[in-house]
Amino acid sequence: MNEPERPDPDRLLQQVQQDEARARRGRLKIFFGASAGVGKTYAMLAAAKAAKAQSAALVVGLVETHGRSETEAMARDLPRLPLKAVPYRDRTLQEFDLDAALAWAKTQPDPLVLLDELAHSNAPGSRHPKRWQDLEELLAAGVDVWSTMNVQHLESLNDIVSGITGIRVWETVPDRLFDEADEVVVVDLPPDELLARLKAGKVYLPQQAEKAAANYFRKGNLLALRELALRRTADRVDDEMQAWRRRSSVQTVWPNREALLACIGAGDSSEKVVRACARLAAQLDVPWHAVHVETPAMHRLPPARREQALRVLKLAQELGATVATPSAPEAATALVRYAREHNLARLVIGRTERRWPWQHSAADRIAALADDLDVVQVALPAATRDRPAQAAAGNTDRPIAGEFPWRGYAAAVVACAATALLATPLLGLLELTNIVMIFLLAVVGVGWFYGRGPAVVAAFLGVGLFDFFFVPPRFSFAVSDVQYLVTFVVMGVVALAIGQLTAVLKVQAEAATQREHRMRGLYEMSRDLSAALMPEQVAEIGARFLAAEFNARSTLLAADEYDRLAPLPGGNAAVDDAVAQWAFDRGEPAGFGTDTLAASDCLVLPLKAPMRLRGVLAVQPAERATLGPDQLRLLDTCASLLAISLERIHYIDVAQKSTVQIESERLRNSLLSAISHDLRTPLAALVGLADTLTMTTPPLPSAQAEVASAIRESALRMNAMVGNLLDMARLEAGAVPMRREWQPLEEVVGTALAACSPALQGRPVRVLLADGLPLLHLDAVLFERVLVNLLENAAKYTPRGSAVEVRATASSSSVAIVVDDHGPGLPPGREEALFDKFERGSKESATPGVGLGLAISRAIVQAHGGTIRGENRSGPSGIEGARFTIELPRGSPPADDGSTAAADGV
Repeated sequence: MNEPERPDPDRLLQQVQQDEARARRGRLKIFFGASAGVGKTYAMLAAAKAAKAQSAALVVGLVETHGRSETEAMARDLPRLPLKAVPYRDRTLQEFDLDAALAWAKTQPDPLVLLDELAHSNAPGSRHPKRWQDLEELLAAGVDVWSTMNVQHLESLNDIVSGITGIRVWETVPDRLFDEADEVVVVDLPPDELLARLKAGKVYLPQQAEKAAANYFRKGNLLALRELALRRTADRVDDEMQAWRRRSSVQTVWPNREALLACIGAGDSSEKVVRACARLAAQLDVPWHAVHVETPAMHRLPPARREQALRVLKLAQELGATVATPSAPEAATALVRYAREHNLARLVIGRTERRWPWQHSAADRIAALADDLDVVQVALPAATRDRPAQAAAGNTDRPIAGEFPWRGYAAAVVACAATALLATPLLGLLELTNIVMIFLLAVVGVGWFYGRGPAVVAAFLGVGLFDFFFVPPRFSFAVSDVQYLVTFVVMGVVALAIGQLTAVLKVQAEAATQREHRMRGLYEMSRDLSAALMPEQVAEIGARFLAAEFNARSTLLAADEYDRLAPLPGGNAAVDDAVAQWAFDRGEPAGFGTDTLAASDCLVLPLKAPMRLRGVLAVQPAERATLGPDQLRLLDTCASLLAISLERIHYIDVAQKSTVQIESERLRNSLLSAISHDLRTPLAALVGLADTLTMTTPPLPSAQAEVASAIRESALRMNAMVGNLLDMARLEAGAVPMRREWQPLEEVVGTALAACSPALQGRPVRVLLADGLPLLHLDAVLFERVLVNLLENAAKYTPRGSAVEVRATASSSSVAIVVDDHGPGLPPGREEALFDKFERGSKESATPGVGLGLAISRAIVQAHGGTIRGENRSGPSGIEGARFTIELPRGSPPADDGSTAAADGV
């Protein structure tokens, strides 16, 4: 019976597909270290020189030498690609040229590109924001890549490293890139040697080295980082070894790494086995697994006993074990197979006693199957050495005291008696061999419906009844021909074999049917969810699946944009709002079957989508029975599918709204631009006519002169609004050219105040500019428009006589310009919304304007690489006015010879 040892066809097919995909991609080699300075780049360049000596086609895409002379000397003789100049603000940065690397690779047979510092962030404006994304494009094009990275750049270890060193590293690389690399070379250096290199100035410049040694490069930090790097690499090597074992169908266990396997039965003693295995795993600091084998005997146990095994499995999972519940005819064989598949060299089981000389203990049975496995037996109290404890070890032949399956054995007796009764009238019509077939059929029926034990009883009882009622001399156990003894033996053996095989096949058929039913249910749910267009449809599909698979009621609570939960129509489970909110806030299951709020009737699962939590799923089983690992995994899969569907529907809605909004904006801008152009001509004529009326000779009467003046002011105000509309349309279309020059801020502020002097009449203006303000790289005309808009807002919305203040200060990286007024302030809670187009406060609706001034100001400031924000100034009496703050980046003005300063880098 070597059927279970055959390779899994699905796994082989998946491996073939992975090999084909890998053959089309380039190969990735990572030089991995614990920290900067261990020599990763140097080791990569040394390996590249060795490869070049063997005529390999390689090129240096980018290498960061950080001024280290040894590294620069190593890279000097290697061919390099020219770097790409990327303009950033007022600087030019040198970045890796991906297009040049791809073009070079097309001309080489087996191209290899060296790309240093995998976690680096590219300059804004590059094709990809991260260097590792450039690397992925190279691999997809079939280019081999060598790169370097430190352990702190791994996404999963980033928070651990920051907790150790106290320094947060913001540039990270996904773990999958590290795990999928074809080769990882650990570049290791003891902490003392690294500190000596740091002190000698071989890692950083002397000033930087002293600061680094006092902070990041402490010996304790380096020891911890070194351990993390070696452990992470060991985990990767272990995964590679396991994959190779699966591909090669290796059956023996390699004790290269300690790992434990706890064997769980259905008795009270299993808890002690689990706790003992957990303690041993903690002492050895090794992973461990817990397995409960579903045998035919387990299926005949009462539900309470089976639930006890599931509770023990849950306990093992809480203690950190990887749990599994395979189905098999015999437990020992399944345990050995699982241990070999997962390379687990040590099994932990409960100690069993031999009740009969011929009976084998669990350790004996496992040792007979696999002499390469260690078996650790846990001593069990005499009171707990019951039958379920032995079930994990494969002793499933003796029923439990007080739980004798009398119905099956009674059915075996009745079936054999009925067979003898029905076959008696056929004695003269059928041969004895055919009557034997009838008894064998009875054994098959008993084995199919009641399992192995009743089938054995039916086999022996059938032989006895056949001898007594049908073999001459009848109605006695004597036989007239000794050949009948052979018939009895063969009949008994065949009956026993048939009963055993029937019971085993029934269990396997039931397990296969359940798996097929679950897979079909998941497939149908996935198919229906892919066509769902509304959250209500998702809730209905999920409720239908849970009702069919678990006979459970359910309710799906979706989260809105403010993270408020609301039940979707179609739910029929009574959900406790507190339990649902707890599960959503923490992203963890709660309620029935968990350790949190377990008194609830519902199991609440968070709906985790790739981007965010989309709500919770409340499942209310028909009976309060413990859910097994397979059922929990099925529920998790269901919750994941529902979450992904809700997120897909959300982004479809977002895309539709964005498309409509973009199209509306385009049409509105086109309309405004056309109308504005057509309005300018009559407005200019209206202003000209008003000026003509005021200059007539003789002068107009005072009443008519006031009307002409009002006409002129209204026309000018309308002309300014039209100008704002045109400017907004040009800014959004990118049609406004930037003429940036180095300007003193004092001149720009003065020009803006002069332009606003009519509007600011009657309001004192205080200008406080700090001494030593640097020159700013501005388009003076556009930036003057920003200040004019802010000053005109202050004039419009503040009482006459209130002061307006303009201040400016400089820091090491920026210049801040602040405009304060003493008016009613901004609408609370809508400070940011006022920068949207055509947005105005409710109090300001009576003031002439269309709500474009702040939108234009933000567009111009952002075009200069700065930011603008509005807020209220608070004082003892409440809001004392509005404040607008502009922050512009501080650059370096051109030198006297006309050259620009060197760029720093991102």
